[in-house]
Amino acid sequence: MGEIVLIAPYENLGNMAREVIKKNGFDIDVVIGDLSDGVKAAQRAVKEGAQVLISRGGTYTMIKGAVEVPVVEIKMSSFDILRGFKNLMKYPGKIGVAGYRNVIYGCDTVAELLNVDVEMFLFDNEVTAPLVIEEAISRGIKVFIGDAIGYKSARAYGCESYLITSGKESIYDSVQEAMRILEVTKTEKAKAEKFKTILDFINDGILAVDKHGIITTFNPAAEWIFQRRASEVVGRKVGEVIPNTGMLKVIESGSKEIGVLQDINRCKIVTNRVPIVVDDKIVGAVATFQDVTQIQDLEYKIRREQVKKGFVAKYNFDNIVHVSRAMEECIERAKKYSKIDSPVLILGESGVGKELFAQSIHNESPRRNGPFVAVNCAALPPNLLESELFGYVEGAFTGAKRGGKPGLFELAHKGSIFLDEIGELSMEFQARLLRVLQQKEVMRIGDDKVIPIDVRIIAATNKDIAKMVSENKFREDLYYRINILTLYIPALRFRREDVIPLINHFINKYSLRYGKNITGISSEVQDYLLSYNYRGNIRELQGIMERAVALCEGDIIQLKDVEAVSNVKEDTTINKEFCDDVPLISLRELEINYINKVIEKCCGNISEAAKILGIDRSTIWRKLKKDTVV
Repeated sequence: MGEIVLIAPYENLGNMAREVIKKNGFDIDVVIGDLSDGVKAAQRAVKEGAQVLISRGGTYTMIKGAVEVPVVEIKMSSFDILRGFKNLMKYPGKIGVAGYRNVIYGCDTVAELLNVDVEMFLFDNEVTAPLVIEEAISRGIKVFIGDAIGYKSARAYGCESYLITSGKESIYDSVQEAMRILEVTKTEKAKAEKFKTILDFINDGILAVDKHGIITTFNPAAEWIFQRRASEVVGRKVGEVIPNTGMLKVIESGSKEIGVLQDINRCKIVTNRVPIVVDDKIVGAVATFQDVTQIQDLEYKIRREQVKKGFVAKYNFDNIVHVSRAMEECIERAKKYSKIDSPVLILGESGVGKELFAQSIHNESPRRNGPFVAVNCAALPPNLLESELFGYVEGAFTGAKRGGKPGLFELAHKGSIFLDEIGELSMEFQARLLRVLQQKEVMRIGDDKVIPIDVRIIAATNKDIAKMVSENKFREDLYYRINILTLYIPALRFRREDVIPLINHFINKYSLRYGKNITGISSEVQDYLLSYNYRGNIRELQGIMERAVALCEGDIIQLKDVEAVSNVKEDTTINKEFCDDVPLISLRELEINYINKVIEKCCGNISEAAKILGIDRSTIWRKLKKDTVV
């Protein structure tokens, strides 16, 4: 069944309708059914998808009261009535006009113009129709004209009867009206569905009432907030089912109420209430309800969007290349610190990998899904560092961005902030930083409002902070605030067994970058680099290996490749400081210790160890046998 169905009370009307539909290319179904049969046909059509119905006379009246979809009437025009009276112009007696009011309305006027004597006989349903005809006959009426039910009833009593039929133009007009209504109906349905979808999926609870305080709208979010089903409250007075909404007050005052904080079902709810005004008259009110925790979550998501600017920790503990016991202990301690939300102070010389540890601690912590913001306190002048860390409002200073800018502490909300080279901060700046750590809130430059933050502090320095405190170069209270969990990363010269693994790591990294196939280093280079005093620690070794890979022309890095690296010759001998601090062992012992460490890491798998060392299995056995190591 189509979207539009025409139900004709009699066959002749159905045939005429089919002609109009075919001629104009309309997509409309035609069904024959009079009165109660027409109602049944209409209900069947609606079940099968009809959205607009067309009918005439009493059938139209009955269908209209029996279905929920729009019903269009095929109206009787003056031309239709004139055609009906054409055969009765010369009849000498009174003619009875019988039928439903909507069909025979206007017949008396047309009859008067034609000088035809008529009497009107109206009925409301098919049951009373015969009674009305009997009454007309008792008054001497012998000829009738009317709609389908009047025509049939008169003929049933043996009277001469004429049917007022609808013309093609009336059918065409009704079809056009039905198509217009269908288009409007579809548009309204789309709007209603769109509105329902918005109400169903919006995070805010929505409550609307009419001017009498009767609830008209109650979306799923409101159901969750008030713990009431929409079916229980819609159609009832708001004050009877949901207390303390303030809706009636808004209707009475006509004033909106924005940002009102309420306690609803033990939750903090932010409410906005506004009157609904149509033609300068208040016809109701609407309110939104939002859980404070949802607002906080939204704030967090917004800040997470800002994290996409690059505030992400890329490394974890698996990225720390090592075999030494000293580094193993350092990592174990750092992992324990990861589980605790207290500040961490990382100590160590420049180049030992303090930020690598800071990122690993963050990624191992419950804050791993939050931002990781790294700040080099020594890289920026104090005034610029202040604006970067704390942010500023529009117009705070010359050159301030329009709309202001959030500070790095704000952007680190729910995550970690890494303050590298914290020992370089001025005493004045240290005081402001201390307040942020104590109060857990920041104030943008040029603003008078505080912004609460939830940030974990990880600080690092290559300076002796305790000595700086005694020399009044670092605030003692700030020192105690950041020095709750201390992590010391040993210099590379104190853990030389890590040199070879680092060398192999850098060879793989830079061979891939520069498109080379370097498989290892010569024994001379190994001796050379194991005896080198790494003042710049891992960062210096990384630079040496990158340049050596770039200069290497074969598949093994030779001594000339390393010696060609600037500044290496000047630093190849172990200085006095190193000799005083570190017990010396032979290079042979270092090599054997390293080989055994790698084999241990590989659970005794010699083939796997050979891949990591960059040598073949026979070389491993030869070296171990030579040292009588099994």
